Formats: sequence, C-alpha cells, structure tokens
Amino acid sequence: MVGTTSFSGRTRRYRGVLRRRGLRRVRILVADVRAAGFAAEIQRQCERINAADRQENLIGWVEDVSAFDEDRTA
Repeated sequence: MVGTTSFSGRTRRYRGVLRRRGLRRVRILVADVRAAGFAAEIQRQCERINAADRQENLIGWVEDVSAFDEDRTA
C-alpha cells in the first residue's frame, strides 16, 4: 500500500520538491510524425528553404560582380 496520502497530495509534494531544486514542469507539444501529410509538409518546407538559399547565393553573386558597387571607385 502506498499510503493514505491522495494522488493529488503526492503530486503537489513532488512538484514542491522539484521547485525547491530549481526545476519547473513544462509541457511541450511537437508535430506528430505519423500524421497523414507530415512527410509532404516537411518536403515542402525543405524545398522552400533550399530555394531561399539559392536566391540568397544569387543575390550575393550579383552584388559581388556588380559594376555599381558603392565600394568601388571609377
């Protein structure tokens, strides 16, 4: 037998011990990787990230070869 203390009483006491140790209970929600459409959504997001990286690289290249660069003197 666990004792006469109720479940809520034990839980309250345990959480008090954790708080005194400097810990706090948090709840984190994450995406369900088993959900329908999850893989397709990840693929879509990866494609957007890759496209943004390519665009950033292209913009950097254009700035590097630009004849109108502010740092260059004629």
